[in-house]
Amino acid sequence: MPNSGYIGRFAPTPSGPLHFGSIIAALGSYLQARQCNGKWLVRIEDVDLPRTVPGADKIILKQLESLGLFWDGEIIYQSQRTSLYVAALESLKSFGLTFPCVCTRKDISDKPYPGTCRDAIENSKTSHSIRLKTNDQEISFTDLLQGRYSQRLESDVGDFVIKRTDGLFAYHLAVVVDDAEQEITEIVRGADLLDSTPRQIHIQTLLGYATPDYLHLPVVTDKAGNKISKQSHAEAIDHTSPSNVLFKALDFLGQSPPDMAFDSDTESLLTWAIDNWTLKNIPKTRKIMLA
Repeated sequence: MPNSGYIGRFAPTPSGPLHFGSIIAALGSYLQARQCNGKWLVRIEDVDLPRTVPGADKIILKQLESLGLFWDGEIIYQSQRTSLYVAALESLKSFGLTFPCVCTRKDISDKPYPGTCRDAIENSKTSHSIRLKTNDQEISFTDLLQGRYSQRLESDVGDFVIKRTDGLFAYHLAVVVDDAEQEITEIVRGADLLDSTPRQIHIQTLLGYATPDYLHLPVVTDKAGNKISKQSHAEAIDHTSPSNVLFKALDFLGQSPPDMAFDSDTESLLTWAIDNWTLKNIPKTRKIMLA
């Protein structure tokens, strides 16, 4: 069993099958964990219930297995962890760091959030979200691929939502609580989430959690430069040719698998990939167009 102390994770949203962009995050996080002789966990991020497609979680897990990406431990579902998010929210409330907000997206289309409700509605009885107060101290971190990144949240983002108007917990709070509870030491994910990381570090700091290391991989885009996603009806990976999918993903990540590996079985290809996984070969750009 892995025993290095490294714990990584892959955390897909069950809104549909995995597409090639999802596989980049899955494979990158898997290889990083395995080369570090660490654990690789899978968490199903179904906190956003309206986006959840029944049965998609099972499809995703079967896709991972078909690629030879086997995880450690049990699968965690965010929908079963509401009590943890409630406790975290109550802690932030007790520190005087949250406030109810009745602003709609239309009301505050411009960023950053202007603080409209920060001191205006102490006890709102109308439908409202819960926002977390920010400050203008610089939050910076050094990404293992993208380099140093920083934000001043109050100026760049403003107070942000941690519980939605519909009563569901927002991604930023849920993911921070889960990563802390699972003792994740390094987060490997797409560069589309790089801008979100300072908000998550802010929550980690307020709740007294450790901040993991971060590695933001380039995301796959279409010819128009838009990230391919389930919302844009990206095609599911070809389950009939798992080795070909892995080969193409390794090539996308700059790992230059040998041509002879194209027809290898998944086990042999993953063994080669773990042994030869090199961060310096991954393109540092945040986006790469899918050919």
